Amino acid sequence: MGIINGILDGLIYPPPGFHFMVVIEMFPQTPQDLRFQSVSGLSVSIPTEAVAEGGEHRFKHQMPGVPQFQKLVLKRGLFIGSFISVWCKNAIENFEFEPKNIVISLLNDLHVPVAVWHVFNAYPVKIEISEFNAEQNTLAIETLELSYQYFKPMGLDLSLMAGVAGAVSGSISGSVSF
Repeated sequence: MGIINGILDGLIYPPPGFHFMVVIEMFPQTPQDLRFQSVSGLSVSIPTEAVAEGGEHRFKHQMPGVPQFQKLVLKRGLFIGSFISVWCKNAIENFEFEPKNIVISLLNDLHVPVAVWHVFNAYPVKIEISEFNAEQNTLAIETLELSYQYFKPMGLDLSLMAGVAGAVSGSISGSVSF
């Protein structure tokens, strides 16, 4: 009952972006390693390459190129004793890169994932610590910038979602009870 209502809510309303979870596939981890303030960089673009056709001078064909993925940016409070911080420090200071997969989940009010992205072979390329300012009462924020190969959205099968949408609109014959 709850899952069906969650799917229906996702079809009617877009989910809020403030309730999410980030899990870096590494062992060991502390509870602080799962807490992030913000996530950005789940973006892909396909550049185009202009190709001239022999004898045709009015235009060039625009051919798709290799997808380009932005850097993944994770922000969180500066935690002492974090295994993610050690992983980043080893990459930046010791030039020891250990690519890790990352799972980013957008959660509903029941803490159930409504959308999931699997990020493959991420490694740190930049660490930034926020400004220290004696005139402000703010947390020290650690910003981690990660390069990765690609990401893949995961979640409900589109055929299942089409079936639920059809059931809601009444286009599927038979009885469906919620």
